Amino acid sequence: MIGKEIRLERIMDRNTGRAVIIPMDHGFTMGQIEGLCNMTETVNAVSEGGANAIVLHKGMVKGGHRKRGRDIGLIVHLSASTSLNPDPNDKVLVCTVEEAVALGADAVSIHINLGAPNESRMIESAGEVVRDCNRWGIPLLIMIYPRGKGIDPTSPQAIGHCVRVAEELGADLIKTNYTGDPETFARITAACSVPVMIAGGEKGGDIETLATIREAIGAGAAGVCMGRNAFQRDDPARFIGSICRVVHEGADPAEALEKER
Repeated sequence: MIGKEIRLERIMDRNTGRAVIIPMDHGFTMGQIEGLCNMTETVNAVSEGGANAIVLHKGMVKGGHRKRGRDIGLIVHLSASTSLNPDPNDKVLVCTVEEAVALGADAVSIHINLGAPNESRMIESAGEVVRDCNRWGIPLLIMIYPRGKGIDPTSPQAIGHCVRVAEELGADLIKTNYTGDPETFARITAACSVPVMIAGGEKGGDIETLATIREAIGAGAAGVCMGRNAFQRDDPARFIGSICRVVHEGADPAEALEKER
């Protein structure tokens, strides 16, 4: 699978084995939200901040493509739903691996919600995507969360189950929630043979966000896959630079914020 190995190096730091990935697929789900109205401008800021890769839906690849500045890895997101759907957790495939390859993707990603009413269909779709990824030599990032009636989204047992499902499906990278506790998260990452990244969630305080990232890295996380909590900052490039220093250099959150990128 040399193709996967080569492409993984375009979305991860080959020296640290970690990554700062900025998903910008939220427009499909939420509409014209802050930070995603000028995609070229936002992608440029994210790139200049030092992020390893971005996540876009297929229709936004052209708008986000820049012909100057620092290069950045491209992950094309294959599944989607909208917040207007009676069940926003019902993710369906809207792009194929072959389409993503034609668009120049270095990797693809899909979204699975364990515990949602249509969990079975999402898992079935994931199996099809894994087959195509193996055929084309394309790395697969599986974004997987415990989401459903009566499910605690930060439960270590539920998150561990999510990680195991993604690993057993054949993910090359996994994104999930942080348990909020380094001890329980360390047990999850130690039991997984695939790099596990934490989600960013909604926008939080600078120091608090960086402190959470550092704690998760110490518990075995392979980096962050953070969207709104990064691109909705007043200065996304600077804040993403701080994230990169925490993830790749192990910097103290306060020092990471103070240092110029």
